Amino acid sequence: MLKKNDDFIFGIRALMEAINAGKELDRVLLSKKPDSIIMQELFPLIREHQIPFQYVPLEKLNRITRKNHQGVIAYISEISYSPLEEVVTSAFEKGEDPRIIILDQVNDVRNFGAIARSVEALGFTGIVIPEKGAARVNADAVKTSAGALMNIPVCRLRSLEAAVDYLRQSGLKIVAVTEKAATPVYHENLVGPIALIMGGEESGISDQLLKKADNLVLIPMKGKTQSLNVSVATSVIMYEVLRQQSETLT
Repeated sequence: MLKKNDDFIFGIRALMEAINAGKELDRVLLSKKPDSIIMQELFPLIREHQIPFQYVPLEKLNRITRKNHQGVIAYISEISYSPLEEVVTSAFEKGEDPRIIILDQVNDVRNFGAIARSVEALGFTGIVIPEKGAARVNADAVKTSAGALMNIPVCRLRSLEAAVDYLRQSGLKIVAVTEKAATPVYHENLVGPIALIMGGEESGISDQLLKKADNLVLIPMKGKTQSLNVSVATSVIMYEVLRQQSETLT
């Protein structure tokens, strides 16, 4: 029997049962001093199924639950993640241009949910997030997305740099939206297969991803406020993509 409490599972055997049953897990928190059962039986399962994990102080686990967690807690994902290759291939097979949103260091759950809502509403292909440093796909994210997260592919990868390499090889143009750019977004050609990189409000886009982008663009600001919330900025960019696309069809 799984030991559940809200959106997490705790206990060694309970987690092993969940993994073997194919339960989609967001990430696993392990005590920094795991016992032998964790290392000999549980950890190989985590590795085999490529579940994101991190070592944390015992105090953090105790703050999550005071029950007998045995040094391990796993957060349950509200969705099933999709392989990026299948998402891109499926779009091309349908005769559609893949339009992908890559979120780098976007860790606010409500921003992520709002972005997902816009992605689905505007007909974009899907979202790519990293295993670490991304917002948890929990009930709050699904609620903020107005259920859109249940209707769009979300791809979770260990390396966003590798994801960008794959998307470029598949024929997508890689455009990073950043205040460091000199080109206004409406001066950039956004027609055709495209991947847009959006960064978190605190850290922005990592230097590694900026270097991998084909082009950098910015959203010009007219007021005293020099930036937009990332979910709003993402919607603005997506509308510009659709505007340019519609002009090519008229």
